[in-house]
Amino acid sequence: MIFFPAIDLKDGNCVRLIKGDMNQATVFNDSPADQAKQFAVAGCQWIHVVDLNGAFAGAPVNAAAVKSILSAVAVPVQLGGGIRDMATVAAWIEAGIARVILGTAAVKNPALVREACKAFPGQVAVGIDARGGKVATEGWADTGELTVVDLASRFVDAGVAAIIHTDIDRDGILAGPNVAASAALARSVPIPVIVSGGVSSLEDLKAVKGEAASGIAGVISGRAIYDGRIDLKEAVALLAA
Repeated sequence: MIFFPAIDLKDGNCVRLIKGDMNQATVFNDSPADQAKQFAVAGCQWIHVVDLNGAFAGAPVNAAAVKSILSAVAVPVQLGGGIRDMATVAAWIEAGIARVILGTAAVKNPALVREACKAFPGQVAVGIDARGGKVATEGWADTGELTVVDLASRFVDAGVAAIIHTDIDRDGILAGPNVAASAALARSVPIPVIVSGGVSSLEDLKAVKGEAASGIAGVISGRAIYDGRIDLKEAVALLAA
């Protein structure tokens, strides 16, 4: 199981939001490249990056910050936020992104997911952000009636490398991840699931690891790392054991 430290980018800075609210952002580092280096030195196998401005704008906004991260570290980076067409998918992969994450596009343009998976095998993930079990889009601003499992099921045969399942109501508030919901999703589809939202301690990581048999393949954490609640080296070792 892989531990993914998160770098959320807003206006070029590393921030954490509370429940996805752009007005409740805390800046933890004004150098994304420096933050990425810290994660790499600690032994992290991947880095999870989100262009928050891009998620709302529908197009990349923090490209300079993302490229600074790619220049600073050799570990693979997965990126989401504002990736809504094949040109953007291709541009990011050509720039060195190991895996792009399609969120809003997966809901509004599922054909893009299939096209991207075919063009870049193993390099496309689907981000499913949920509020009360229903899918949220446009940087979490809009929530419809589509359920998480229904959306995931649409891509069972598409070649998706992973599903990143985020419980918005737990994100950024250190309330603990929604392990039960992520495990249920993992059992419902044959696609590896990465848990996101609310991870606040090594105990949370142990709870997620306990559901490894369900198909959960990784965990993303942000605020708990920056707050010092989770020691990076311990987290990596725990999930890798």
